[in-house]
Amino acid sequence: MMAADSVIEKDKVVSINYVLKDNKGTIMDSSQGQPLSYLQGHNNIIPGLEQALLGLKVGEQKQVQIAPQDGYGELNPELRFTIPLDQFGEQAPQPGMMVQLNTDRGENFMATVLKVENGEVFMDGNHPLAGQELFFDIQVTEIRNASQEELTHGHPHGPGGHHH
Repeated sequence: MMAADSVIEKDKVVSINYVLKDNKGTIMDSSQGQPLSYLQGHNNIIPGLEQALLGLKVGEQKQVQIAPQDGYGELNPELRFTIPLDQFGEQAPQPGMMVQLNTDRGENFMATVLKVENGEVFMDGNHPLAGQELFFDIQVTEIRNASQEELTHGHPHGPGGHHH
């Protein structure tokens, strides 16, 4: 087991419980008792949160406010676009629906349907939380040394982490 005085630093696997709220206090996401595990210093989580957790110990709690540029980025107006409705085939797009699209280079990305009118589907390819201040309530549940394999892959394995 880990030493009790272990702190969050680069190359540690960290497990946290979190609640994410917007600037109105609405809960946007939470770990719901299933701690999120990530590898500190490897961009597994948004930069502002990773920075804010440095130096915390197991059991510590922290409230973190993260500006858009340290979270999911600013809103990019160039990621708003329209697609002809007939490209959706049988599936009628509904506002708020997330849709996977392909670029002409064959890359996949997610976009949100904003509205449908006059045979056009208005889409937004920004992350749903882009441009928003984020408010996290964090509790650190575990800190451990990463294995060599985890360091090589750049993320934790096992419960709460990635599986291959």
